[in-house]
Amino acid sequence: MDEAVYTLFVTSLAATLLAGYVCSTSGVYVVRMNLTAIGFTMSHAAFAGAAFALWRGIDPTLGALLFGVVTALVLGPVSEKARLKADVMLGFLFSLLMALGFLFLSLTTEGAASSVALSIIWGSIFSVTTTDVMALLVLAVVVLLFTVGLHKEIMATLFDRKLAEASGVNTRAVYYSVLVLTGLAVALSLELVGGLLVFALIINPASTAYQFSSDMKRILWLSPIIGILTCIGGFALSWELDAPVGSTIIIVSASVLAVAIAVSPKRKRSGLKGAIPGTSPH
Repeated sequence: MDEAVYTLFVTSLAATLLAGYVCSTSGVYVVRMNLTAIGFTMSHAAFAGAAFALWRGIDPTLGALLFGVVTALVLGPVSEKARLKADVMLGFLFSLLMALGFLFLSLTTEGAASSVALSIIWGSIFSVTTTDVMALLVLAVVVLLFTVGLHKEIMATLFDRKLAEASGVNTRAVYYSVLVLTGLAVALSLELVGGLLVFALIINPASTAYQFSSDMKRILWLSPIIGILTCIGGFALSWELDAPVGSTIIIVSASVLAVAIAVSPKRKRSGLKGAIPGTSPH
């Protein structure tokens, strides 16, 4: 392995591990707080932002960050106050953002930009830079500090938001922090995993962890472990098959989730539907 290939290998592997951590940790909060639809919309906002930036000759990561975070900040109050049902509003935004993303990509000139466009859609280890790794490292530290520093407030909010508010917990701060951190995780992982697949990296590890435990403390360390291990598996498969890394990571994580659902102790006790977070066996 020559030096250039070794550098690419180390850089992309580091980004994969960090993306696995930040996405799977954010996913614990997203799944528990029933924010999956909002998060899914944010992932497509980041996709549209990256496509817009590529069209205008700007760093796609900056566009993804801008669109992702702004969408997170807008969707928070809108989802709480809008008269439209959340699924109607999010369905509208999802289709609009997806259409904008592909429109911007279609306007991008041919040549070097086309390979970047493909990485925005499907993900690529070749698009990862040292700057991306450093940004993911900073976000990983922020996520860790958020999880540890606001542990009591987070647990109270996840258990019962109204009761937490009555106890003096600023649940809105926790809620918006989760949205922003999720938006950042999506944006910074976009070029590695791809805009069409990145949100599965948030949902799958957390959903897998929920199959085996209802203890939030246990889930908060189990989900990142699952996320990191599935990312390593997907990365190795991508390297071996010379396939898009986003696709292989999601295939591995989805396979692990399917097995987890099949063998889940919760499934044995209450049926398949009750084993999935946010559902009831009845």
